[in-house]
Formats: sequence, C-alpha cells, structure tokens
Amino acid sequence: MIHVATQPKTTLKFSPVQQSLFFVTAKNRVDSYFAQRNLSPHANRAMWQKAVFFLVTYVLLYGLILSNQFGGLAMLGFALLLGFCAAGVGFNVSHDAIHGAFSAQGWVNRLLSKSFYLLGANPYLWKLTHNVVHHTYTNIAGHDEDIELAPGLVRLDQDESHRPWQRFQHIYAFFLYGLTSLSWVFRKDYVKFFQAKIGPLDNTHHPRTEHINLFAYKVAYYVFFLVLPIVVLDLRWWQVLVGFMAMHITEGLALGLVFQLAHIVEGTSFPVPTSKGTIDEAWAIHQLQTTANFAPHSRLATFFCGGLNRQIEHHLFPKICHIHYPAIAPIVKQTASEYGLPYIENVTFRSALISHYQLLKQLGTPSGTGRY
Repeated sequence: MIHVATQPKTTLKFSPVQQSLFFVTAKNRVDSYFAQRNLSPHANRAMWQKAVFFLVTYVLLYGLILSNQFGGLAMLGFALLLGFCAAGVGFNVSHDAIHGAFSAQGWVNRLLSKSFYLLGANPYLWKLTHNVVHHTYTNIAGHDEDIELAPGLVRLDQDESHRPWQRFQHIYAFFLYGLTSLSWVFRKDYVKFFQAKIGPLDNTHHPRTEHINLFAYKVAYYVFFLVLPIVVLDLRWWQVLVGFMAMHITEGLALGLVFQLAHIVEGTSFPVPTSKGTIDEAWAIHQLQTTANFAPHSRLATFFCGGLNRQIEHHLFPKICHIHYPAIAPIVKQTASEYGLPYIENVTFRSALISHYQLLKQLGTPSGTGRY
C-alpha cells in the first residue's frame, strides 16, 4: 500500500534488525568479488571511454549548432540530440562523480562533477538532495523530496484529497516529466538553495563559494544556450527558444522517466515512519523495498542510463562505479533471495513503463488505493 502523505521533517532512525544478516553478507561478497579479481570498484577503461564519448558528443553537437551551417530543421534535430546527450552526461559522468564513485582520487570526482553544469544544474545541491537525503530516506514522504511530483497535480497518496483532473494523471504526468530539466535550470536549484530544510537536513548554511557558483554557472548557462545562439545564429529569437525548449523536453523526459521507473512502480513501497520517528526495517532492507531495477539485461539501457537501470545495486553500493553493476547484481540478487527479501525487477523498459502507468492510473481515481 502506498502512503505518501507529508510527514514531519524529523530525524528518522532505521531498525538495526537483520542489517548484519543481509547487508554485511552482501557487502562481504561484493568486496570479495573485487579482491579476488584484483579489480578497482572505480572506473575502468570502458567507463572512461564512455565518459569521453558522451562529453565529446555533447561538445560536438553544441558546436554543430553554433556553426550556423545548417537549416532550421537540422538545427532542431541537433537540439533534440543534444538534450538526449545531456541526460547521458548526467547519468554516465556527473552522477558517478558526485557520488565519489568515478575515481579513488577526490580531485578527479570533483572535476567531473562540474559536468553537471552542462545540464544547467548545480552539483553541490544535487549532492545534498540526492546523495544525502534521497539515498538515506528513499520514498519516505516529507523527507525524500524527489518523490514530490508536482503536488496537487500528481496524486501518489491514497489519503490525499482527490482532484478531478487527477483522473488523467497517467497521461499528463509524462508531459510534466518533460519539464524536469527546465524546472532545474530556472527554478529548482534556486528554491532548494534557499529553503530552510531539504527533507530533514538543515539547509541554512552554505559556503560562500557555493553562493557564487550557483549564480555564476547559471548565468554562464543562460549566455551559452540562449544569448549566444540568438546573437550568432541566422535564426529568429523565437526559433532559438523552440530549439532550447526541444532540447530540454528531451533531456527532462529522459531524466524524469529513469527516476520514476526506479522508484514509482508496482511493488515498491512508500514507508510511513512510526509515531516515534522510526522505520521498522534496516536501511539496506528499506532500499530493497523502495527501489526497482528495469531492463537490467538491455545493453542499450545499461549504456545510456549509466547503470541506473540497476537502481538496487546503486542504492546499496553508491560508491561503486556503475560499470560494475552487471557483475555484482547476481551477488545482490542471490543474497536477497537467501534472506527472503524482495528484489524488484521489471525485465524490460516497456514492462516498467506499463507498471508506472498503471500505478498512476490507479491512484488517479478517488478510490485508488495503490495496493499491489
């Protein structure tokens, strides 16, 4: 049953029961996998090649647009591809780097984390909202703000008052996902930076350099993606805006869908804390209950999504580079099975998409219960 009603933003505690039985066993087995093969859990050659591919393709597409050598339709096509590639940079470079999983060297991770600015997003804020809050309090309302999907428009709580338009949320929600990166560029980062709390995390003190970075990189992004194209290209200002919107809708849809299919599908839970502010399960078991894999054996999904199609492995081992997830996934799945724990998985992207769609449709009705 889903419960996503807002809870007080207090510090939650997870039960230590069974943690030593499941997570320690899984961790020991994963550690042994790397030790026995003398492998680093960080990026290997294939990972570096993939990072270079996405970054070079991003720069190339941007350069082709600014070259002013193509017609309007070709420019639009490049803009769509650039949005798709920007999402790929986020999944495959920024995400691992911000988690500290790309390299054992901190300066390498910090440098590659700056690739997040290519999406118009702020890596410092993402580290707070995603690494700290989302990965700790996954799918817990009032704490994990990543599950707050357009309050009042998208209903994910059976106890929330139903609004007539939510009967169609299984349709219009996908259009809202397309606005994900636009919101990031123009609204979300500013709101998150200045709100008092992010989930239960105190958010009132930021380094002075991060104040400067927030505004400096935002202005740089606006200049490179709005001002410069208007000045340089033989296009009217509104045509540039159409291309900008097209780029971000493509990027936003990719970013939004990957997150939704990993957490908001049939089978995942949205635990409600007890009156004492505790979660009945251990943290690792909580991750298994609130997270799902999708298309785990698809080479295309694994390549583009940066391993986020194996979200279970990512949530349990965020410090391990995603290039290793296909190898450690059988270890995690087998260990979960031994301890009688869930391992939620949609075999294909299509089945995950249908599951998400059905859940939205069910909860969009007044009697929707979210029961699985």
